[in-house]
Amino acid sequence: MAALQACDAVSIEGVRKVYGHGAKAVEALRSVSFSVEPGQFVSILGPSGCGKSTLLNMVAGLDHPSAGAVRLHGDPIVVPRREVGIVFQDAVLLPWKTALQNVLFPIHIMKLRTADFEGRARALLDAVGLGAFADHRPSELSGGMRQRVAICRALIHDPEVLLMDEPFSALDTITRDQMNVMLMQIWERFRRTALFVTHSIREAVYLSDRVIVMGRRPSQIIADAVIEFPRPRTLALGETKEFNSICAMLRTRIDEAHSDEGTNLH
Repeated sequence: MAALQACDAVSIEGVRKVYGHGAKAVEALRSVSFSVEPGQFVSILGPSGCGKSTLLNMVAGLDHPSAGAVRLHGDPIVVPRREVGIVFQDAVLLPWKTALQNVLFPIHIMKLRTADFEGRARALLDAVGLGAFADHRPSELSGGMRQRVAICRALIHDPEVLLMDEPFSALDTITRDQMNVMLMQIWERFRRTALFVTHSIREAVYLSDRVIVMGRRPSQIIADAVIEFPRPRTLALGETKEFNSICAMLRTRIDEAHSDEGTNLH
């Protein structure tokens, strides 16, 4: 295993995860190691059930490895940290609160003065095109709009690391493309270290500086690809020969690793 550097924002060191005991034990992750540099956007790509979300939950402090370590700037992550924000697959907004109140909810949980963060909350909503919807409740927002509110909520306390667990998987293709463009714009503005879980090869390549591909359970890293397209990026990138060549390379690597099994990657 290559040495992990002290300057890394996130370090995954020989992580193994086993659920259950004895004959019923299930090994989800086996000897997974990689690191993420500050400000880097890294996608974790793999089929459903390969342990992508488990790995993300460990970085969030919501789960713990059976062996190995997960670190933030060299310090073990054992509980949720204020330096880490997370966006789930479902927006998980409180239905009785407005968009603005949902964005500010983590501040309430942290027992900080919400008045001190209202300006930032409104600026975040403006940044994702929802400034005019600050007083709307979730039932009055589309699925894409709700996920934009969830991204603002994850950023309200200015975390160093942003974790995203397939946040756009439930959206239609057109809305998903629009959300990818929006995410790129907001990431360019705030430049936080990002870990993005997906099972879409094209989404991973479009968004990322680097794509880490996980194999099937017990999951290990089967590819680690650097994506060198300049930023900012537009959806037109997906029509280029270079983009499709990288997608094909990752598809080939996945097929080689799972030559005896089908995958649900697209």
